[in-house]
Amino acid sequence: MNDMTLIQNEYREKLPEVRGRIRENVRLDKVTWFQVGGPADFVFKPEDEADLSEFLTNLPFDVPILALGVGSNLLIRDGGVRGVVLRLGRHFTKMKTEGTRLVVGAGALDGNVARFAADAALEGAEFLSGIPGSIGGALRMNAGAYGTDMSEILVSAVAYDRQGMRHVLMPEDMGFAYRHCEIPKDWIFTQATLQLSAGSTEEILARMSDISRNREESQPVRSRTGGSTFANPPGKKAWELIESVGGRGLQIGDAKISDKHCNFIINTGTATAADLEAVGEEVRRRVFETHDVLLRWEIVRLGESELDLEGTVT
Repeated sequence: MNDMTLIQNEYREKLPEVRGRIRENVRLDKVTWFQVGGPADFVFKPEDEADLSEFLTNLPFDVPILALGVGSNLLIRDGGVRGVVLRLGRHFTKMKTEGTRLVVGAGALDGNVARFAADAALEGAEFLSGIPGSIGGALRMNAGAYGTDMSEILVSAVAYDRQGMRHVLMPEDMGFAYRHCEIPKDWIFTQATLQLSAGSTEEILARMSDISRNREESQPVRSRTGGSTFANPPGKKAWELIESVGGRGLQIGDAKISDKHCNFIINTGTATAADLEAVGEEVRRRVFETHDVLLRWEIVRLGESELDLEGTVT
């Protein structure tokens, strides 16, 4: 029995009883857009907020927990994720209007939220149609596109801390910055209220169509990718810096900097997470050496490097 199995057995004994579902040794490569990465020790899908709160309240602090949405901007390393990965199910995808406000579950897909708002003739959420993720992830990274981000439309968010306590967060509590928020990483978002404005469904859908067409023309949306790889440095474009150092088309194994948009990394075949991370780090190195600019990863990298039986990194 290796060290990882011992740790997993230890965690198993500490998991509280739940009304939702807990699964063990769950592959994560099939639920991330890159389609790479090792398994999760455990995946928990809570029945509702009360189930989530009780689970967090009774889960010992030495068992790590990670919230995972649709894996659109996520790179899971080849060694997998220790502890519990939490995924929000159908209960957390509900949406409703309250006047010109939209109340949405954190598990709702960004694109579905944009379409729901359009059908309700509410404008201001169109940019979400160009972001391939869920509302929880959009809150976590202050997701934005086409000149708008979550900080501009958020009224409040609900999150549960590591002790199972429920918090209602105002925009000023979020610590929003460019592609960033200050809420602790182990807090779980469950809901958001968004302030939109009355508009014309026809005009809103037309803008969403323009966004879709623009993404199709400029980004490798049909490839196994993770979206924008690096945040734009102040006053600069990450793709321009990458292109200037010969990054376009750079390849390590089956991991490649996209020819179509060089701020995207794509898995062209059987790339590993290590390959994808390595090609990203190579362009970061080149950009830093040439321009003295250190690109910040926008893609979230999680988990452990692949381990051999002796527990050493391979």
